[in-house]
Amino acid sequence: MSELALRSRRVVTGGECVPATVRVAEGRISEVAAYEDRNADRVIDFGESVVMAGVVDTHVHVNEPGRTEWEGFATATRAAAAGGVTTILDMPLNSVPATTSVVALRAKRKVAAALATVNVEFIGGVIPGNAGEIDALCDAGVRAFKCFLSPSGVDEFPNVGEDDLRIALPILARRGVPLLVHAELPSLLRDAPPGGSRSYATYLASRPPEAEVEAIRFLVRVNAEYGARLHIVHVSSGESVSVIREARAGGMTISCETCPHYLTFAAEEIADGATEYKCAPPIRGRSERDALWRALIARDIQLVASDHSPCPPAMKNSDGDFFAAWGGIASLQLSLPAVWTGAREHGVPVAALATWMCEQTSALAGLSTHKGKIAPGFDADLVVWNPDACFRVEPATLRHRHPITPYAGRDLYGVVQETYVGGRCMFTRV
Repeated sequence: MSELALRSRRVVTGGECVPATVRVAEGRISEVAAYEDRNADRVIDFGESVVMAGVVDTHVHVNEPGRTEWEGFATATRAAAAGGVTTILDMPLNSVPATTSVVALRAKRKVAAALATVNVEFIGGVIPGNAGEIDALCDAGVRAFKCFLSPSGVDEFPNVGEDDLRIALPILARRGVPLLVHAELPSLLRDAPPGGSRSYATYLASRPPEAEVEAIRFLVRVNAEYGARLHIVHVSSGESVSVIREARAGGMTISCETCPHYLTFAAEEIADGATEYKCAPPIRGRSERDALWRALIARDIQLVASDHSPCPPAMKNSDGDFFAAWGGIASLQLSLPAVWTGAREHGVPVAALATWMCEQTSALAGLSTHKGKIAPGFDADLVVWNPDACFRVEPATLRHRHPITPYAGRDLYGVVQETYVGGRCMFTRV
């Protein structure tokens, strides 16, 4: 049996960073041995670089089939591997058809199987009228479900209301799968001004924190009767975290995530017309960014996921009109270094990233029996990265389909050196 050993003075295992040798055989971790152990057919010594479980990103929009010109499995998974991401969970929109039926899921799986270079799992959609598909999608292996309380931006994935939730939630509770929710109340969102606007402040004001906070309160109220697992995606406000914490203290199974862009950028830094920063909910001010960091460090926010959502350049640029531009940030390749750069500034150890981006994401996806940790028997999905190395983001080096990014020109710490999927090296920095 051919065996590979990855050796480093900084291996993240058991919640800490220690000298160790990770032995790999037949696609799995066979042993976490002492650093001095060299008993393998091939030993690679990575010195002071970090060897960590591969990132599991539970919030990725691949958009294939149907909108492959936005992003496809080949380009998305190449970017993932270059960023140390070994498993992605594909969101049910913006592909055509959306993943709201087993037929659509099969179509996605077929394409992903042919093109993907990292592990791909799938999230089903909850939309008005498709509650009858939930059991079948569970049986077919979706890892979670996603819904929007406000318009999603694409016609084939309409948002749900209270009546729709009251049909879906008891089914989800019975099946024990989480419902991932885009939580903004449409009644608290403001329409675009006539002719749109290049002003970021105007866009920011159109999606106030209250829309997110009240949406979460609404969800907690409706779900109190059913007890389904709720997960709030891309939380952007400290007050939202407080509402989630209170619901959890009251016995509800509810978790949340934030994204690298909410932890990195601040509204005060965004120039008018800079639509590469547009997302929904929007990037808020420095005080909100600081509140999110405090909540993440305190574990009131359980995980970080990218919400990778690219589109063709014309849709993103839109002459600088924030209301016409597509709302999404493509960051799959940069999520690990972006989060580490902020964590480093906050004095957070490397092992915390494994908790936020590997262990907790695997748990949300129901993968924690075999992914998200360096431990015997787990899949040999690994990333090797140098936390002390800094690089400047050059769009030409990004591997997702359209290299548009608000990170352009930004210096980030954490250079990914190699990525292994099932023990096979799928990315090497040259």
